Amino acid sequence: MAFDSDPSASSLPVTGILIAVISSVINGSTFVLQRKGILRSRDRGGSYLTDVLWWSGTLAMIIGQIGNFLAYNAAPAVIVTPLGALGVLFGAVLASWILKEHLNILGKLGCVLCCCGSVVLILHAPKSEAVTSRLELEERLSDPVFVTYALLVVLLLITLITWIAPAHGSSNIMVYVSICSLLGSFTVPSSKGLGLVAPDVFGEGPLSSRALALFLGLLGTLAVSILIQFFYINKALECFSSNTFEAIYYVMFTSTVILASALLFKEWTALTLTDCLAMLCGLTTVCVGVVLLRISQEALITWRKKEAREKTD
Repeated sequence: MAFDSDPSASSLPVTGILIAVISSVINGSTFVLQRKGILRSRDRGGSYLTDVLWWSGTLAMIIGQIGNFLAYNAAPAVIVTPLGALGVLFGAVLASWILKEHLNILGKLGCVLCCCGSVVLILHAPKSEAVTSRLELEERLSDPVFVTYALLVVLLLITLITWIAPAHGSSNIMVYVSICSLLGSFTVPSSKGLGLVAPDVFGEGPLSSRALALFLGLLGTLAVSILIQFFYINKALECFSSNTFEAIYYVMFTSTVILASALLFKEWTALTLTDCLAMLCGLTTVCVGVVLLRISQEALITWRKKEAREKTD
């Protein structure tokens, strides 16, 4: 095995990881605060748009999204996205306090697994970006595999939003979760793409029309995706528990983002086989932890003492 003598090439993207952790914690509070605001406004018989807690959650979501944007441009998406499990963990703890959603032993075990899996992901994350310039990004965006994937996602989103959501959205949580998760295939690549194109648009050199068009296209895609996500997240929180939604949303969102990033940015190519397997194990550990957090909301655990056997002659 060859060793790289350049320390910068083998160091972890510490800044991106720190930003990702902080933004994950902030994002973890958004669903709880918005859910609390919706419940309070429902009890008062008014609109949640007039509730202070709902707006606090919305403000936290905006700050968290800005943090995500910075994190995706400072570290590979395959490490930033799974770290969102820390937000699920923080949200579960916050929900047990604000929403009185009990966190039992299964939930606490899920929290531990989320932390352990996140540490494994950080230690084995890609140390460098696979795409570092606008020209490389343009080449990847025109790749037939990614174009086919993007078209399939758009068709699926149209089907879900137009036909399935109006009929089954309020009774099946997977409808709203699927819409918000599939949009992650556009929000995360757009965030990373904007960071790559911005130097060509706002730099000192002559402005390229292709760079400007790509920048505006990515910005428009990001804005539309976030607005649709915001709309359906609130619709989901009106009908379902914040912990239930956040846990399922995390697993599906992470899966779609990693798939889209693998097709577009090919960040997995920077990993060795050992790191690749370790990251898959770390992601699996995190997902199991999130599922345990989800199950803990409905599971009733009782501890039974073993009865002493009666002595018989």
